[in-house]
This record gives sequence, structure tokens and C-alpha cells, in this order.
Amino acid sequence: MQRVVAWLNEKNPGLDGPIGVEEDLIEARLIDSMDFLEFIDLLEEVSGDGIDLQEVTIDDFRTLARVKERFLGSADLANAPGG
Repeated sequence: MQRVVAWLNEKNPGLDGPIGVEEDLIEARLIDSMDFLEFIDLLEEVSGDGIDLQEVTIDDFRTLARVKERFLGSADLANAPGG
């Protein structure tokens, strides 16, 4: 999860404070359409599994908690800022 949070911070250098695990990443514009495929590639790399875009919805990428649950298994969310 650290790599995901680091990527989000890199893409959003003007962030004030940590990203909460329930913060809506899309509504907050932390992930935009230009970066979405890069974000999916990152999740595939971190998880070691491919993501079939036919089997996911936008809600699967909406919060760090959901990303963790859907793609990153049982790693501890408490290590993420705001977790």
C-alpha cells in the first residue's frame, strides 16, 4: 500500500496532509483520467496480478480501503496515512 500512497502523493504534490483510507480518490481528483491506466499498471505490479477491466467498476478504485480490499489482499491498512 505504501507504493500506492507514494504514487498518489507524487501525482499530487500540492496535497496538504495524508490521504485518508476512505477519502474518495476520484471526487478529490487525486486520480484523473490521464493517470488512470498508469494507476492500474501500478496496482498490477504491486499485487502481482492482472486486472481484467471487464470485471471491475470505478468504485473498485474509489478509496484506498477499497483498492486494498479488491486488489491488494490482506496487507495492513494501518500503515497507510490516515489509516
